[in-house]
Amino acid sequence: MNEKSWLRVLNSCSDNPKSKIQNRKWVGIVAIVVTFAMCGAVAQAQQPGKVHRIGVLSSSSASLHASRLDGLRQGLRELGYVEGQNIIIEYRYAEGKLDRLPNLAGGLVRLKVDVIVTSGTRVTVAAKQATSTIPIVVGGAGDLVRAGLVGSLVNPGGNVTGVSRLSPDFTGKRLRLLKEAIPKAIRVAALLNPDNPGYQPSFKEIEVAVRALGIMFQSLAARSPNDFESAFEAAAKGRADALFVMADALFNSHPTRIVELAAKNRLAAMYDRDDFVEAGGLMSYGVNLADLYRRSAYYVDKILKGTKPADLPVEQPTKFELVINLKTAKTLGLTIPPEVLARADKVIK
Repeated sequence: MNEKSWLRVLNSCSDNPKSKIQNRKWVGIVAIVVTFAMCGAVAQAQQPGKVHRIGVLSSSSASLHASRLDGLRQGLRELGYVEGQNIIIEYRYAEGKLDRLPNLAGGLVRLKVDVIVTSGTRVTVAAKQATSTIPIVVGGAGDLVRAGLVGSLVNPGGNVTGVSRLSPDFTGKRLRLLKEAIPKAIRVAALLNPDNPGYQPSFKEIEVAVRALGIMFQSLAARSPNDFESAFEAAAKGRADALFVMADALFNSHPTRIVELAAKNRLAAMYDRDDFVEAGGLMSYGVNLADLYRRSAYYVDKILKGTKPADLPVEQPTKFELVINLKTAKTLGLTIPPEVLARADKVIK
């Protein structure tokens, strides 16, 4: 504003002629004060807010984890967070070497990230052992209660919360679907990792389902990739009709290798995620992991805004997806019953 503009504004505020004459003396002073106030307001508006640092801990590689991370970023964007602007994401991948998880988790703790996002029970345990104060958000894992990571689903307590990828009888439902898809399967071998914190409860579910279905069951233990070959050889010697792969970070980090061994031994296999089916496996039944990661962004947002993880109940999934690879079925000489195909959410031909 020029001097005349300022004078008109000031004179409009008074009907006293004397005041109008005196106002001219204050025009310069008022203009300076208002200008400084406006500049201060602009500077304050342009001052960037806090940039939050989020740690992502994964047992697998960047390529295998890509779709889930896309889901996390999408969820964060929907809540107003943009990577590189108001959040920084620190990625740590164990590349299938699970013994690296403790060091990777410790590195995120030393960076003093605001929250750590994990996937899977083994990964979450590593993060929990590294810190009892930094909030941990689970983007899909097994039984968090039985693994000792939360007190209960409704009242987690401690610093862990998030989204589970299991629901009651999930393991039993997968085994029943395998039997429905391959009615002639009598001997089923299960690839499992005894070191997994969620192994015992899942195995109990399998035992219940096995008795109900009247099938014979063979356990194949694998604690490292070096055990894969011998485990599949044991399945072949046991004349297994089908393979049931239990959820584990070790197996999820090597989908191609496991699918190749299943094909080599002509084993029709049921997996818990579609990564295996995309790699050539027969079928999978499980949750959409990218959607779970997208949902985990809600927990990250709540925590960054001050809510304690102990006060955020753990969610359980309500929707599961059945994926079937018909090309693999044909290679194995199998015909999937029409009623099973009709229930599939995705069919690869």
